[in-house]
Amino acid sequence: MSALGDGYEARPLPYAAYRDACARLEGRIFGGGWGYAFGPPAMSSPPLGETFQWGIYHGDDLIGWHHAHQRDERTIDMADTGILPEHQERGLYTRLLPHVLNVYRDAGYTLVTSHHRATNNRVIVPKLRAGFFVQGLNLYEGGLNVALTLSLDEAYRDAMHVRSGFRQASGEAARRLGLGELPERPSPAVPRVLFPPEAGEGVDLGSGYTLHPVPEAVFRAVYAELEAAAYATVSFDWPGPAPLPPPAVPRYAWLVGYAGEVVGWQMSRQWDTRTAYMVNTALLLGHRGRGVYSRLLPVVLEFLRAQGYALVRSHHHATNNAVLIPKLRAGFCLQGMQVDEHGVTAVLLHPFDPVYRDYMDVRSGLTRPGGEVARRLGLGLLSSDAPDGSSPA
Repeated sequence: MSALGDGYEARPLPYAAYRDACARLEGRIFGGGWGYAFGPPAMSSPPLGETFQWGIYHGDDLIGWHHAHQRDERTIDMADTGILPEHQERGLYTRLLPHVLNVYRDAGYTLVTSHHRATNNRVIVPKLRAGFFVQGLNLYEGGLNVALTLSLDEAYRDAMHVRSGFRQASGEAARRLGLGELPERPSPAVPRVLFPPEAGEGVDLGSGYTLHPVPEAVFRAVYAELEAAAYATVSFDWPGPAPLPPPAVPRYAWLVGYAGEVVGWQMSRQWDTRTAYMVNTALLLGHRGRGVYSRLLPVVLEFLRAQGYALVRSHHHATNNAVLIPKLRAGFCLQGMQVDEHGVTAVLLHPFDPVYRDYMDVRSGLTRPGGEVARRLGLGLLSSDAPDGSSPA
């Protein structure tokens, strides 16, 4: 038994008791999802291997569960977690995670996997905070799923960063990838860049930080001085300059100031007739982990909304949780992945239109189509219009 606080406990369950709980409660927990109803299975299920089950209790009442099963000789899959709607939004999932992950580590597993509806940020954010990385998206009978993996082996975790292009290979990760003994690259010196006089009036971001609009030429000059100090990522090195000019679209540039110096920046531009693209945001190393990015986001988003954009997109290395987490918490959702010159990147989208946000949940299978979303999809008004507050994984 493990105490989860506020009168909640996680207690081990036999597999049969877990299946019984599913039969009784899953309609209340997952009933709002939009999945495909297959007919009776033609084949029997393969053996699950080792399984782990816990019931989540509030007093004597079973209000949820967690089930995981062995996938292979290294991997445990967190296959099913459910909490009754009236007990959600209380941090239970976040408190349960360390307990079950310690059990899987002690059992000898190297990798922990899970799959969730791509717009279910209430589950994805706690998983990323616990160290899981985005590994892909796929369409299945339940909708659009995001695949997450946690490595309990530090060298493989570093290798995941190398694969995404977020870091250069070095040390044990380089050796395991067959690259030989590669030393870790020394961090470049950080030049001091005084805040330019051309900067516009700033917005107070708190703790001494300010955000100022600047002309694009000023931004480019600062970027050229500080780029090497801001990034440890690995991009493809094109052999020469781009043969074509950049698209002639509106661009918006800001610099982050602290104590009279430039310590970061943000650049956005038009992507298409409805969408803005947050091209590039960076903070120098000594200014990360202070919440500056989280405080910068609403300022930039409100500016882009005021320009008339309906959507904002951004691309980030798939293992860069330090950026993905604040983006998801600000209302962005995972909508795809791609491989480009910078590596393997996650595509995020933030809608300003609440109906489009609901539409994203419908596409992912998190909710059923109803109301205005159903009408915009040509489905009319469905009988299942009333939401039930459930949150399928």
